[in-house]
Parts: sequence; structure tokens; C-alpha cells
Amino acid sequence: MIKDITIGQYFPGRSVIHRLDSRVKIILDILYLVVIFTAQKYTGLLVSMLFIAFCYILSGIKLNMILKSIKPILPIMIFTAILNLFFIRGEAPLFQWWIFSIYPEGVRMATFMLLRIITLIVGMSLLTYTTSPIMLTDAIER
Repeated sequence: MIKDITIGQYFPGRSVIHRLDSRVKIILDILYLVVIFTAQKYTGLLVSMLFIAFCYILSGIKLNMILKSIKPILPIMIFTAILNLFFIRGEAPLFQWWIFSIYPEGVRMATFMLLRIITLIVGMSLLTYTTSPIMLTDAIER
């Protein structure tokens, strides 16, 4: 189980992304965070996803590593989706039972937040996959 969790692990390599200066990677990650959190529509998240997919291709990190980075965050993602489904109100419910109602707006918000969380985790994982802890420490120190 613990070997399937890859968040924070470093995978040595010789790709362009691996060789990039750690300070540049940190600044790019901060900019990436700003783009993700200021995105109000799916197009903003789509641009972020395309950018990070391109970076993963350049880094040579495999798809299964990306999926493993999402695994530990799955409970938080499910909890966030459920909260958005049941607490975002709209005009006409899609589904209603007892005190529970699901509105189209709740479904849209739950989907958007799930994509935002996935994009966030996948993007931040690239930093730790391609930068050793020593290099990150040195970059923050500088």
C-alpha cells in the first residue's frame, strides 16, 4: 500500500524538466497554482491540464505515476464532491429525496472542483518527481 503512494518522491532522470533549475521550477509551480485557483471556467483548467501533460511528456514520467499521485487524495476528492453536490443550490433539482437535493449547479461545481484538485495534485507532483529534496531545499534557501 505505502509503495503505491508517490507524493513527495523523487525519480532521477535526465530530461529537460529534471535539468531545469529548481528555483525556476518553484516559480513556475507558483504561477501554475495562480492559474488553477483563478480559473473560473473549464477552459482555464483545460489549458493547465494541457501544459502539465506537455511537461510530463518532456519529463518522461509514466502515466501510472500520475495516477499514483492522485490515490492518497481520493478521500478528500470524494468528500469535496459530495459537499458540492448537496450544498450548492439552484433553481430546479435533478434529484430530490427526503432532505437531499441535487441541482445541476451542484453537479457542475462538483465536477469543476474535482478537476481543479486533480490538476493541482498532478502539477505539484511533477515538482517533487523531478527535483531532489536537497535541490528543493537549496532553491528555497537561495
